[in-house]
Order: sequence, then C-alpha cells, then structure tokens
Amino acid sequence: MLLALTRGVSPAMARCELTHLARVPIDPAIAAVQHHNYEQALARLGCRVEHVAPAPALPDSVFIEDTAVVVDELAVMSRPGAESRRPEVAGVADVLRRYRPLAAITSPGTLDGGDVKRVGRVLYVGQSGRTNDEGIGQLRSHLAPLGYEVRAVRPTGCLHLKTAVTAVSDHAVLLNPEWISPAFFDGLDVIAIDPMEPFAANVVRVGNAVLTASAFSRTRRILEGRGIEVHVVDVSELAKAEGAVTCCSILLEV
Repeated sequence: MLLALTRGVSPAMARCELTHLARVPIDPAIAAVQHHNYEQALARLGCRVEHVAPAPALPDSVFIEDTAVVVDELAVMSRPGAESRRPEVAGVADVLRRYRPLAAITSPGTLDGGDVKRVGRVLYVGQSGRTNDEGIGQLRSHLAPLGYEVRAVRPTGCLHLKTAVTAVSDHAVLLNPEWISPAFFDGLDVIAIDPMEPFAANVVRVGNAVLTASAFSRTRRILEGRGIEVHVVDVSELAKAEGAVTCCSILLEV
C-alpha cells in the first residue's frame, strides 16, 4: 500500500520563506481547502492519507516533503536549508519511525527533500540554495550501503530540483530545460514541459498516473499525448508560498 503523509496548512502561512517569488497576500483558509482537495485526489489514486500533527506556529509546515528522504529501507530526516524550517522535522520523524528506521542529516549539512528525486535505485540531488555538498555527502553515506546511487546535479533559477524535474514513470522524467540540463538524465526518456508553463515540471507520480496542478493545461496535454494518465488539482494559493504538488506529501510503501 502507498501511504501519503501530509500536514495541515498553518494559519501563519503568509510568513512563509520565499526565494524566487515576490510576496503577495496568502489566504490560509483557501490554502487549507486546496490542501484538503489535494489529499482527496491522492486518496482517489489509491493512497492511504495519514496526517502528521499540525504545526500552527511554523508557516511552511504544510510542505512536508522537505523534512525527509524515504526509501524502502530507511528514512533520512533532513536538515532544511532555511533555519526557520528546521523545527518542522521532529514531528514528521515521530510518525516516520513507525514505518522506517531513521537516519539524519546533521550540521553543517543542509538538505531539503524537495531537492531529491528518485528514479529506481538512483537519487538525483539538487545542489541548490537549500541543499549543500555536505548534506549530499551525508545522504550518500546513509544510502550507499543499501545499494543506492546518489548523483549531485545543479538546477538554476528555481528553488528545488523537483521544481525543475520529476519522474513520470520508471524510465521517463518531465523537465524544464531552462532550469536543469537534460544531459543529467542520459538514458531516461526526457519529456520537456510547454515553455509557457515554467513551473509545470513538478508532478506527483502515483503508480501509472501523475497528479499535476490545474494551471498547467498545455503540459498536461503533452503528457496525455505520451499515454500518461493525468489528474489535476488546484494548488494556486499554495503556489504563492513557492509550494507545488510534490511539496505537500511524503509517499512511501508500507
């Protein structure tokens, strides 16, 4: 069974960390409705949704993906690059330890889960403003004994690696070539987003289907043209906080 861990929207969301977007008003109530609809979409795709205890004082806590990297054998708790986000990790660890042994990224390493994209036994890790080389090295040390390869790649112009590229199958990725070079993914089928939708590369894969933001209709048609089943959800209010569909869940087999 595929488990989706999620965490509710903080009423303090308007104070979220921002790197690439200008700050605009955010309505936490609208964001909460969109987040609930996102959870419902995951459930319809066959996930069992489990809620981590909310953290109302932590503005970015809904973006649970950044707190951990989970593989079949282990959960590696992150050390987020934004200091304000580090208190988010403990509550997620409390839940994950029921399903996996835990390891952790420690100082001076930093690592956001949104910078880690897994394709099979290979984990691509973005060298971003939130994830440093020490954090990548620690992740490699945790996972190499389990048979995983960790490859460092450098996105540009976006917050996290998964803003620029995500997997849509075991052999294909959806990618914005302006933010990450397709050369990093040699041997995989690379599907380029529609250039009019620069944020469209972020999708959640659930089995043979993907979940994407409803704003990206052009890229949706590209995916459907490749025979991929696409489901959509409105995350427009969450996007004002530099969030996307992968950010709002941690998926793991249980």
